[in-house]
Amino acid sequence: MSDYLSQLNEIQRKAVTTIDGPVMVIAGPGSGKTRVLTFRIAHIIKSGIPAYQILALTFTNKAAKEMKERIEKVVGANTKSIWAGTFHSIFARILRAEAEKIGYPSDFTIYDTDDSKSLVATIIKELNLNKDSYNVNVVRNRISSAKSNLIPPKGYVANETLMAEDKISKRPYFHKIYTEYSKRCKRAGAMDFDDLLFQFYYLLHTNPEEVLEKYRERFKYVLVDEFQDTNYLQYAIIKKIVNYKGSQNNICVVGDDAQSIYAFRGATIDNILDFEKDYPKLQTFKLEENYRSTSHIVQAANQVIQYNSKQLKKKIWSHKGEGQKIKLIKAMTDGEESKRVADFILEQKTRNHLYNKDIAILYRTNSQSRTFEESLRNYNIAYQVFGGTSFYQRKEVKDFLAYLRLTINPLDEEALKRIINFPRRGIGKSSLEKIGAYAAENDKSFWDCLLLVPLGAATKKNLNKFVNMMSVFVEKADKGTAYETASYVAKQSGVLDYYKSDTTIEGMNRLENLNALMDGIKDFVEDDEVFDDATMPEKTLAAYLQSIALYTDLDKDDTDDKVTLMTTHAAKGLEFKSIFVVGLEEDLFPSFMAKSDSAGIEEERRLFYVAITRAEEFLTLSFAKSRYQYGKMRYNDPSRFLDEIDQEHLEGDTSRTRGFENMSNEMFSSSAPGPSKVTGNFKPLRKMPSLNIDPKDFKPSPGSSIKTGQKVLHLRFGKGVVIATDGKGDGRVATIDFPAAGAKRLMLKFAKLQILN
Repeated sequence: MSDYLSQLNEIQRKAVTTIDGPVMVIAGPGSGKTRVLTFRIAHIIKSGIPAYQILALTFTNKAAKEMKERIEKVVGANTKSIWAGTFHSIFARILRAEAEKIGYPSDFTIYDTDDSKSLVATIIKELNLNKDSYNVNVVRNRISSAKSNLIPPKGYVANETLMAEDKISKRPYFHKIYTEYSKRCKRAGAMDFDDLLFQFYYLLHTNPEEVLEKYRERFKYVLVDEFQDTNYLQYAIIKKIVNYKGSQNNICVVGDDAQSIYAFRGATIDNILDFEKDYPKLQTFKLEENYRSTSHIVQAANQVIQYNSKQLKKKIWSHKGEGQKIKLIKAMTDGEESKRVADFILEQKTRNHLYNKDIAILYRTNSQSRTFEESLRNYNIAYQVFGGTSFYQRKEVKDFLAYLRLTINPLDEEALKRIINFPRRGIGKSSLEKIGAYAAENDKSFWDCLLLVPLGAATKKNLNKFVNMMSVFVEKADKGTAYETASYVAKQSGVLDYYKSDTTIEGMNRLENLNALMDGIKDFVEDDEVFDDATMPEKTLAAYLQSIALYTDLDKDDTDDKVTLMTTHAAKGLEFKSIFVVGLEEDLFPSFMAKSDSAGIEEERRLFYVAITRAEEFLTLSFAKSRYQYGKMRYNDPSRFLDEIDQEHLEGDTSRTRGFENMSNEMFSSSAPGPSKVTGNFKPLRKMPSLNIDPKDFKPSPGSSIKTGQKVLHLRFGKGVVIATDGKGDGRVATIDFPAAGAKRLMLKFAKLQILN
């Protein structure tokens, strides 16, 4: 591939051929970043520089492998001698060779996350610290943060601000855990993932002549991919290698400040924004031609990101033509939003001949996947949850469902074993094995044997508490609705408090998923529709568990043709023909946690920028006026980001401050799609009517006052007339003709209807 330079546009070619001195390549979305990076390395080799003198740092091993393969096609030679890999893999390789200089064996162990958490838990126990105040995940994350900011245990103790923060957080002895953790790792000849960077910096810093000079001489050319995602420590290491007397500072960083979305992982956007301050002779090349998306999408992205004050100015443009305008879905509820999205997917597949795999749904938090998974299943649309687990397969969801299963059926042995010691209540593995053996020997259920086996006094006491607790749950299930029972179980079992105590990002995600499950149960209880071919719907916990079994027990679909569901963070670096960005509401996207300062809002805006620039041809944005959260209906304002896109790029009236009555009906009135050639037959749900009422103004009337002939209003189905009522008491049902949704049978105990006359 000797003509590789001819494959580049003018600005790409300059970025590839300018190999000496500091260079920054600002690569907009879809601008050919990977090609520029790989061709640049190939050009350096073609210029006579030995491959072993090139250090290329990436964030994934996959990216490094692909880079080497592409370079090999250009230079026609073996590229194994190029030092290309992730920060952790490259530095671990060097540490193996130099570890003894900092007191580690060359065959040191690398602790994974579970190893680190186990060690932290052991230290907390040995120091007799409260395990709730000193949550293992929180403590481990704080140790990681300290290392990422080059703060060793002694430096931590000397930092008055950090020590004061710990006192306020009721963790005044964190520094003791950190100190002991570092000692134990050293004593065990082990490094955790953060140590691979932290100890590498320490190695260079404490051995300036013997080690640092050696690798400065080795790495004449340094390249860093996704530079906007580097943290303080990573950049400190890079500068140590590159900056020295007589050096030409042959460093090239490639990235896009507008796609810096990992502050929660420690990424520092200032690294790329202030790069020129560290290298005054810097040459900057801006890749502004987008080869991925059509013009409406690209221009919308430009308009959104211009609202950020901290940015490197650029103007992305597309050569792919104008394309279709961006569509907006305005829904009354989150359930309606997911159904409309499913409708649009079917329509795109039919009209635009898209496959499932061409389509992705992007949401801000994992917990949002539930309603979309359910709607896609209802429409027989195959899907996959990317970079995560399907909602009902997530551990925290399965754990809580096990509590509910056991509440309905105490003989459910698998559910019992799953949660009998979660949260921890002093019932160990050996005790469970003894109970299991006794049950097998006497042909009894596990539950029936819990209190029959001779065990220690403490274990016996804990088992008694557990049995009594579950017995109360069973009584609650007999008397209350699914939501009333589940709420009680969540609180009294300790599960809710357990997840609330974990304030890490992972812990908060698990709490969100638990709350999403509770919202789903609430939605189940308040679903008031009765189908003529079904028995009267029950709102019990048993009925709920039966309904979700249809989701959790479906056979796995082995087809590769699936709609992709993922968080906006997980979508970075990917592209699809059609993208749905959903849940665009204030306090959701942007997140309520980011609204306390301008930096947080700017990162959320960059995240939105990343989301919309994943789309090649079709972009759809959606929001719901109301959604369940923590068991209550929450009313939402549309995201501020929607107002930042000019009307000319959007289809219909999309001002976020307007009411539903102003929405263009054309966006929802296209002819209903027929059976999809890809997914086979399906039963599309009736499209929901656009209503002229805000949920805040809706005032439901008592179910007992609903009579034949009355005009009523339903938030989901619109205006209608009661044409018949039947049944008595709690089983009373009304048949109502809704012009926009057809005739419906609603159970008045649960239906929310406002009498209009």
